[in-house]
Formats: sequence, C-alpha cells, structure tokens
Amino acid sequence: MGPVGIAAAVLALVLVGFAVRSWWISRQVEKQVPPRGSFIEISTGRLHHIDCGRGPVVVLIHGLGGNLGNFDLGLIDELARDHRVIAIDRPGSGYSDRTDDIPANVRAQAVQVREALNALKIRRPLVVGHSLGGAVALALAADFGDDLRGLALISPLTLPVRDPSPAFKAYEIQSPLLRRIVAWVLWVTMARSKPEILSDVVFGPEAIPPEYATRGGGLLALRPWNFLQTSRDYQASGRDLRGLAERYGEFTIPVRILYGEDDHLLDPALHGDTLIARVPQFGLVKVPGGHMLPLTQPLRCADFIRRASLAMK
Repeated sequence: MGPVGIAAAVLALVLVGFAVRSWWISRQVEKQVPPRGSFIEISTGRLHHIDCGRGPVVVLIHGLGGNLGNFDLGLIDELARDHRVIAIDRPGSGYSDRTDDIPANVRAQAVQVREALNALKIRRPLVVGHSLGGAVALALAADFGDDLRGLALISPLTLPVRDPSPAFKAYEIQSPLLRRIVAWVLWVTMARSKPEILSDVVFGPEAIPPEYATRGGGLLALRPWNFLQTSRDYQASGRDLRGLAERYGEFTIPVRILYGEDDHLLDPALHGDTLIARVPQFGLVKVPGGHMLPLTQPLRCADFIRRASLAMK
C-alpha cells in the first residue's frame, strides 16, 4: 500500500472512530432522556406523543430542532389541570420517525400533524405552535381551518425571513452526503463548541433552565439523526411562507400570538408587529423575554393559552 492508500485508510479509520463516538453519545443521551409518552403509527412511521388531562383539547407543536420536552418544564402539567393536552414530537424530531424521502416543508408537516390528530380522534383542538411549530400551525389553519378551534402561537415563524440568525448557519448544508458526514463526524463537537449560541441567541436574554438538558429535551439535539432532520426542516422552512402569508387574511378561526420583546432568534417586529399590521384580526401580546418562552416562562405561556382557549369556545 502506497502513501496515498495509507492516508486514505487512516482517514477512514478516523471517520469511523468519530461515527462510533457519535453513536455511543447518542445511546447515552437516550438513557438520560428516554421517551416519556406513547407511540402511534402514521404514514411517517412511529410518532411519539404525550396525552394527559381532561377538558378542551390543546395540541402543542414544538419548534426547530426541539421535541415535546420543550413544553414539559411546567407548561404541560399546568394546562392539564383543566385541558386535555396533546404534545407531539413532530415527525423527524425527538422520538418520532421520518425518513429522508418524506417532505419537510411546513404544509407537508401540517398534513402529518393532522394525520396524527385523526389517529388520536382529536376534534377541533386549540393548536399551540412554538417557533417553527407556529408556521406548521398556520399551515394547519390555512388548509384545515374548519377542523380547528383556533391558534395560540408562541414566538412563531410567520413571514419570510431575509436575514436568518447566524444560529442557523450549521443547518444550511445542501449536499445530503456532506450533511451525513457532518452529522456523524462533526456535529457533537460543533454543538458543544459554541455554547454562547444556546445561551445568548436561543435563550437570551433569559437564563437556560437547569432541567433543560434532560426534562426539557435539550440533550436529544446531540444525536446525528436529529441534526439531519433539523437541517432538512430548516432548509424547507421558508418554502411555503410567502403563499401562506397571502392567505392569513382569509382565516375564519381566531389567532393569538405571544412574543418575547427581546427575542434574539426570530424578529418580534417582523413576525409580530409587521404581521399584525397586515392582518389586524390576529391578536398580539408582547412580554419581556426571549425566544424560548415555553421553557423560561411556562406559567405565563399557560395563562396566555388558557385565555385563548376560554375565548375560543
């Protein structure tokens, strides 16, 4: 074997070593953050969800790279006092399946969420969407509005974005092969190398809750397949927004929005104020805080959702 062959063999061994390390870390993460709900089968595969409480139905849809744990630092338990609460891992997130041949744009995800609600025999829920989950909720309302009671959106993605946050840079990889290499070889190191993105941009100016990594589901983002599907979600996230935005004025169900005034990840002026100026029948409440309100201010979010629910009977 010549020098080139030796170098190639060494590189291959290094890559395999990193991949094995990523696999091992994923297994440790899943031991610390196991599935906490039940599974149903839909067209995307198994879908992980929590179903608890009694009363009017509230469906919780999490954001980019998240999972149902993002609602489980007090919000689910508080709402379950007087509502039936359904929290899902969106297909491709948390413990819900989604293969690479299944579309990831928000209208396709809305169809997948509707399929899950039908499987659970949910009728006319109030849908709560956080961040990208807000865009999925808006797509649900646009295409299946008659099946919903209304929307209560928290820090939602609502309009096309010209200058996305640098926090999304890692997810911009176009090549499926390169995306897999990054996922299995580099992602764990990349995710741990810039903690300030999580503390300053995703959560800032609020503090990261102590239980975010485990009960809040944060550690699940370290898994390679989570990175792969999050990258697909991100790249498809803007595909439907312009068309959806043109239909907001046609909505016949109530829409209420809660935004943190100091959100560093999505612009509350664009996704809140500009949106309301275009669609004044939507309601907007702005409060001190950042982007991750379901985790940092669960009781305030519960109060917002409960008020929306009472107004949408």
